[in-house]
Amino acid sequence: MALRDRWSFRYRLAMMLFAIAVNPLLCALGAVQILGIVAAASSRMAEGTRYERGGHWLCLLSLVVMGGLCCWSLQLGPGVSAACAVTLTLMTLIAIMDFA
Repeated sequence: MALRDRWSFRYRLAMMLFAIAVNPLLCALGAVQILGIVAAASSRMAEGTRYERGGHWLCLLSLVVMGGLCCWSLQLGPGVSAACAVTLTLMTLIAIMDFA
């Protein structure tokens, strides 16, 4: 009897998790934001190495993409556009701050 109750609890928990509707567009937007932060951080870490030029171009490209997404995300609501703006701000700060 206890095994059956535990199974039904797991089943109900799984059904609750599957009932949450996740917009694939927001997931893709989040993935682009994470890639932008990684690109900005890798650009900073590549300074002084032979990969510096490529890192800077990657960071510049990701800043352009994130800026375009910020403009486009205004259609999705204030929460999404605020998250994009924060990501763009963090990427810019990572790119221009000198921690030395």
